[in-house]
Amino acid sequence: MPVINKSSDKQSLRWLFRQARPARNWVYLSVGLGFAGGLLLVVQAGFMAGILQGVFMDNLPRGMMLPFFAGLTVAVVLRAALAWGREVTGFMAGAKIREEIRMTLMERIVALGPAYTGRQKTGELSSAVLEQVEGLHDFFALYLPQLALVVLIPLTIVAFVFPLSWAAGGLLLLAAPLIPVFTILVGMGAESISQRNFQALARLSAHFLDVLQGLTTLKLFGRSRAEADNVARVAADYRRQTMRVLRVAFLSSAVLEFFTSMAIALVAVYLGLRFLGFLNFGDYGHPLNLAGGFFILLLAPDFFLPLRELGTHYHARAEAVGAAKEIIKVLSVPREDRPAPKAQLTVGESIDIGYDNIFFAYDSDRPVLENIRFELKAGEHVALVGASGAGKSTILNLLMGFIRPQRGEILVNGMSLAALAPDTWRRQLAWIGQSPVLFHGTIRDNILLGRPDAGESDLVAAARAAQVIEFCRLLPAGLDTPVGEQGIGLSRGQAQRVALARAFLKDAPVVLLDEPTAGLDGENEQLVLAALERLTQNRTVLMATHRLENIARADRILVLTDGQIAEQGAYTDLMEPGSLFLRLANQASAGGDHV
Repeated sequence: MPVINKSSDKQSLRWLFRQARPARNWVYLSVGLGFAGGLLLVVQAGFMAGILQGVFMDNLPRGMMLPFFAGLTVAVVLRAALAWGREVTGFMAGAKIREEIRMTLMERIVALGPAYTGRQKTGELSSAVLEQVEGLHDFFALYLPQLALVVLIPLTIVAFVFPLSWAAGGLLLLAAPLIPVFTILVGMGAESISQRNFQALARLSAHFLDVLQGLTTLKLFGRSRAEADNVARVAADYRRQTMRVLRVAFLSSAVLEFFTSMAIALVAVYLGLRFLGFLNFGDYGHPLNLAGGFFILLLAPDFFLPLRELGTHYHARAEAVGAAKEIIKVLSVPREDRPAPKAQLTVGESIDIGYDNIFFAYDSDRPVLENIRFELKAGEHVALVGASGAGKSTILNLLMGFIRPQRGEILVNGMSLAALAPDTWRRQLAWIGQSPVLFHGTIRDNILLGRPDAGESDLVAAARAAQVIEFCRLLPAGLDTPVGEQGIGLSRGQAQRVALARAFLKDAPVVLLDEPTAGLDGENEQLVLAALERLTQNRTVLMATHRLENIARADRILVLTDGQIAEQGAYTDLMEPGSLFLRLANQASAGGDHV
């Protein structure tokens, strides 16, 4: 069983209270409506006590009782309306805060960039953004307003009871602290259980999503049944955690009901003994009549009602604290401190790039890049070659600004890349990776990501250059054909051509390629290569690849091994006997056309 850090519970609770600021008006309105409903409880009890006194003790005629019945009816109707309004305002408070927190989470994840998300499980991140944020709703919609009402309404009721009987009022005040004390004692266990429940939910979400994404591979290797058993095991763990939370919630309700019933019974016993004459104190020397006693007896359950509701909503607090810890894990990931960008690039100017003694490591045990030093002149095509894990993709990610080197710097026209605004710099880049990234929408929408303000003629020209028009002619809606997430509805080659069209439309001076033809069949590979040749004309290109054909066309080749540049030069120069590149080329010739 994991150890629960109480100090972190307090930090999470303080964080939750700070998040209430955007919706504080809705919270105040919910409290106001709840307080008004509490006042109507007093009014309603007064009318009922008056009816009982008038009918059974004063024998008043029916006509004189009509105002009491009318007042009681109005009070009941108004209470129902106020209760509805309180539910609505509470929901609006929760919805507003959930929206704010979800946007804050998304902004933080986007700011951390692919370097962070690539190391995280997609299921855990989606669980934080979806399930964990949803778990905060009842805290702001129910628990937070109830914290104010648990003070306001009992004090108001006591203010009406004490003038009639100080003994009955004293009994209520003496019994009142018992309920929150036992609620807290039961709730202390609920917080730790809720936190473990959310951790189990995050594990289940992450595992289930990973299994879905790799279902094809699991089927091909006959491992789907084994993974189904793993999902069942994780789901059973989550079920057990959920049942523990429910047990604590039911136990809390039972404890609240017991002590509330005992307190109400004490007040009822006092009033009964007072009316029977066995007790002769507590009413300031003025005997209680039936109306006064019945009024107090009616208000006794209502006195404890806010405390009982707070206890009922206490599990919402525990649930929110558990959810907040998972959210804070993401929000507490530090962003890199970047100096305020001052340098600017002139639109249309040629761009020279230099890697100056770059060192980078994802962890301190093993550097990924070490002493990387090379220049990329404007209009030059440079290929990065090396085995998997040699650091090719890391060099591209450094240039895109997703990660920063621990030592050394990247220079753009003699200026440090860190001094350039990321958005300004990335407008100069077009990137095409191994797996085309397409979003839910139409083919047109996905191409327009390259330049959202592009006109129809530019869009069609980009689609034609990437040979998207060719297969769109066969689709019922052409460029307006909808595609699913990750390009569902298109083949891998078609999706890659859509990504190419996006790069054509962006028309950036620097093109970054990371194995753009990986996983394509021969026909689609030739189509993509032809489009790439058109795209890279008169542009600066940095390409990570294994394809011999692409390598031979490069102006310069950098051969990476163990995070360092072992060799560099033109293709013909590197084919000298004894060179590392020649050995890689010979291996490729024996096993295909990949270096």
